[in-house]
Amino acid sequence: MTHPPAPRIAGLRALQAFGLSLSALSLGGFALLSGAGPSAAAAVTPGQAPSFTLLIAGRDIVYCYYRQPCKDQDQRTGLAQPPNTDTVMVVKVQGTTVHALNIPRDTNVGPFDRYRSVALQKINSQYFSGGPEALVKAAETITGEHIDSYVIVRTDYVERVIDALGGLDVTVPEPGIEWIDNAAGVNLNLAPGAHHLDGKDGVLFLRVRKGFGDDYGRIDHQKQALTQLAGKLRTPQGLAALPTILGGIGNGVETNVNPATIAAMRPYLSQMKLSFATLPTDDIPGTFNLAVNRERLAQVWGDVPATPPNPDLKVTVVDASGENLGPALTRALTALGYRNVQVTPAPRSGEASQVFTQQDVADAAQLADTLNLARLQGERFPVSAGEVGILLGADAAESLAGLKGLGAPTIP
Repeated sequence: MTHPPAPRIAGLRALQAFGLSLSALSLGGFALLSGAGPSAAAAVTPGQAPSFTLLIAGRDIVYCYYRQPCKDQDQRTGLAQPPNTDTVMVVKVQGTTVHALNIPRDTNVGPFDRYRSVALQKINSQYFSGGPEALVKAAETITGEHIDSYVIVRTDYVERVIDALGGLDVTVPEPGIEWIDNAAGVNLNLAPGAHHLDGKDGVLFLRVRKGFGDDYGRIDHQKQALTQLAGKLRTPQGLAALPTILGGIGNGVETNVNPATIAAMRPYLSQMKLSFATLPTDDIPGTFNLAVNRERLAQVWGDVPATPPNPDLKVTVVDASGENLGPALTRALTALGYRNVQVTPAPRSGEASQVFTQQDVADAAQLADTLNLARLQGERFPVSAGEVGILLGADAAESLAGLKGLGAPTIP
């Protein structure tokens, strides 16, 4: 179903990216309950909230001939193209807090070596050259985090899961998307505005780059897709989709996770608070490779110290709730001490409500905790320094139902 073009909500919502990690983070945990593959240890103590770190990556389908997928999707020889992992994410679970860090595909593993192949130093080539273990080691080198286990998912699995969850709501920016690749069997044509996509078109949309800028831009929108699908898992439809999700093990999902790790999470799933960030990087001169900026990494990822409301912070609310909740949220935030709150009405959107920022992570964390919304940090969100945005999607009518009771402002 396609709706008429909507006014631009800029980079707030245009879901795209490779789209593989969306199934892994919001869905993969459930898929792991069947416990395929050898178990990897994680810091899980009976009776205590789980604490572990997980590598999530999305890989291509491998082709042995022109437009013909290999029968054995795990083979490494005789391929028409190698299976890169252009989506890589490190997820740190600490009780009910879940931090997710996207690693750009061109990030260099370790110090750049001008005598080695430039391509082979990128993180997206590590899976093909050394399997999941090499990819895990590369992510540990880049982030400095110990990783307990991994989940690798394929695009065909993502397609099945999106269909099982009832599709994906997206907003296409101007001037629209046209992606035709006869060799790959791709034909995607979407006008600007809101769309509800099935699994097949959803995967294509999540892989396309046109209209979304560079790799950082598509990573940012990938986070929004994750937030939307994670919310669907809590619905009756999401629970009904579990058989499809669980069926991915050995048929689109490769993992070594100990099932006890995920089982320990089940009592905490409804309380989980999500935050997303993108690995900060610097250009490596003379190459397309990127070097991790560790100083900035410490500022945007992980636990952010609690801060009181910043009265000078600019808060931009994009009200796509369909319930006109923006004015009520403005009054609530004003009562909390925020003096500069602006509301922009937008057409009703099925995308998940969220708090987003570029560099004001602590202020965004404060708002996200107050509203119990996911927090997204990225390089390409349309907010400036000293500004935090809030997208109110259709789910706000339920998740922020208390706003309806605030009523109209009292005029003295």
